[in-house]
Amino acid sequence: MTQNKFKQLIINTDNKTANIIADLFNSLKAISVTIEDQNDGNKFEEPIFNEPGIEIKSFWQHSRVKVLCFHDTNVAEKVNIIETLLGIKIDYELELIDDQDWVAMTKDQFKPIEVTPNFYIVPSWHESPSNVKKIILDPGLAFGTGSHATTFMCLKWISKNVTPTNSLLDYGCGSGILAIAAKIFGAKYVVGTDIDEQAIIVSNENKIKNNVEISFIHSSELKQEKFDYVVANILLNPIISLLKTLYNLTQSKLVLTGILEHQVEEVILVYNKFFNITVLEILDGWALLECNIKKDYHD
Repeated sequence: MTQNKFKQLIINTDNKTANIIADLFNSLKAISVTIEDQNDGNKFEEPIFNEPGIEIKSFWQHSRVKVLCFHDTNVAEKVNIIETLLGIKIDYELELIDDQDWVAMTKDQFKPIEVTPNFYIVPSWHESPSNVKKIILDPGLAFGTGSHATTFMCLKWISKNVTPTNSLLDYGCGSGILAIAAKIFGAKYVVGTDIDEQAIIVSNENKIKNNVEISFIHSSELKQEKFDYVVANILLNPIISLLKTLYNLTQSKLVLTGILEHQVEEVILVYNKFFNITVLEILDGWALLECNIKKDYHD
């Protein structure tokens, strides 16, 4: 019996471009996208992910993006779309690979992620690090495994800022990872919301795995209440359109990401009427903004 063939694109690029290219291929329905160190296994290998004592700062300076596609995928068309969006030329290698145990391969790619030395994201099939705070989370249909720069920055922010006196809303909860993190760090009241029904299903499954009490609801069911902290890991267009909604939900601080570095000024221009804004971090071309509500503003 002839095995099915799959197409795999291999793109060598830099640390700033790798994550954006990977995101765009994901949006174009690739089967899977991974980012590796071009120097994996040799003396120039860069320890940044899952390495004891190494704080994540970026993807590898010399990164390799691997994109797996079905055998009938028009690869040139997808590459052309991304080249047009980014305004760059993408050089790639293309190879055909045999069908294999993709589930086992996928599991092998996802290992515990160190957010801080005392906080990890751990897939259920891995042994958990001892004596640390951890979220049990498997990669799946909903966005948010902890490895993406935007999620990672939010997780660090939560680990540094959330206390048992706080309430928090995870707006665009995806897998529920940020809401779960807030609860693990002691937030007294946490709600997660999303427009995607699948995200609500996955988030509720993940809260059970982590034994936490969180209300995950569709955005249409969200009540008009205020939260000490609102975290929105979404994208530029919804961030712009949701200004008044997010303002009305925020008691103290709004944390925004899903914003590319070159989009920061546009967000600040729109949001500075309601908030004092600080760019806290830039990671892999993505920005994290902390927006402190202006108490003297009257709508």
